[in-house]
Amino acid sequence: MTEPYFDESQKDLTAEEDREEREYRLRYERRQRMRRERQRRMRRRQMMQRILFFVIVGVLTVLIAATVKRSKKAGEAEDVKDQAVEVVEQPDSLEIEKIAESIRKEDTGEPETEEPETEEELPVYRFDETEETVFIDSADVISTNAILVNEDTDTILAAKGASERILPASMTKVLTVLVAAEHIPEEKLDDMFTMTLEITDYAYVNDCSSVGFLDGEKVSVRDLFYGTAMHSGGDAALGLAVYVSGSQEAFVELMNQKLADLGIADSTHFTNCVGLYDENHYSTVYDMAVIMKAAVENEFCRKVMSEHIYTTKPTKEHPDGIEISNWFLRKIEDKDTGGEVLCAKTGYIVQSKNCAVSYEIYEDKTPYICVTAGSTSSWRCIYDHVEIYNRYVPSA
Repeated sequence: MTEPYFDESQKDLTAEEDREEREYRLRYERRQRMRRERQRRMRRRQMMQRILFFVIVGVLTVLIAATVKRSKKAGEAEDVKDQAVEVVEQPDSLEIEKIAESIRKEDTGEPETEEPETEEELPVYRFDETEETVFIDSADVISTNAILVNEDTDTILAAKGASERILPASMTKVLTVLVAAEHIPEEKLDDMFTMTLEITDYAYVNDCSSVGFLDGEKVSVRDLFYGTAMHSGGDAALGLAVYVSGSQEAFVELMNQKLADLGIADSTHFTNCVGLYDENHYSTVYDMAVIMKAAVENEFCRKVMSEHIYTTKPTKEHPDGIEISNWFLRKIEDKDTGGEVLCAKTGYIVQSKNCAVSYEIYEDKTPYICVTAGSTSSWRCIYDHVEIYNRYVPSA
């Protein structure tokens, strides 16, 4: 009996695949060097800013001291002022010396002995390969690009084409929700936002998924979040952008600034908050895992992306509200993945095919992030995630 075609593909990698794997690793190593260099520049810039701050404080201290000495105040007040100046000047001098020494060591490549927590303060996520990292070669994974990350240890368990450029489609909305959540305080979630014809037409003309909000409808900001994350509504996403920044263009600037904060601006760039096709709107599955990590660490984002079914507040246009659901979570919840998929966001445009990012807590409480791109259908995308979790998560 003839074996299935995909069984043959499980043999040794071809020479072409070997070459692609080597190229992938070279690109990955180059990218890591770029990340480390960017972190060094950020540390240097921060230290220079601190030096400037202390210099300014020192100048102001000298001016205050001179003013005090010229004054005719009582001797006791004069002594108190002098002591205060002394207290400020001494740590100022010591701090500048420490910073200067740190900069010298940075330039000469010496290991830093002071302030080891500096790098931890930088908002940069990084996932590293280990000796156990494997290439995703399962014939049951149709997606052309994929990555599986242990979110607890920030290590890559399995990957293929992880640093190759992809079109993220509606996975973009993970960042849309995250940026909006960081700029909208909790007490503003029940503010009402009036939908406009410009917003509803944008979703219609660009053939976006839509929650179904209408021109002139007053929608709560909370409903915009759920409509964006769960139903992938272009109308809800654009509503969030306008509410936060006044325009999509201004909001996209915040999105790209967030990418810079996360340390992935060199390989990911967005031109819209929805995920529409644009040659300058791109990412990688590695970077989407970084974005997902940042999102699940935001309490409200995690809550919104983990909801299965949600009904919006009643309005004049929709007296019963609008019921929306997270299709990916509902379809994968009855599949055996070794744990529970808590958050997910799918995406599809013709140019990207089907893609998705998911966050799972395994049975041993270990968190994982899986990202795939280039699958052939929405169902196939789900099966790819199931296969990756089952095959590449280490056995307990």
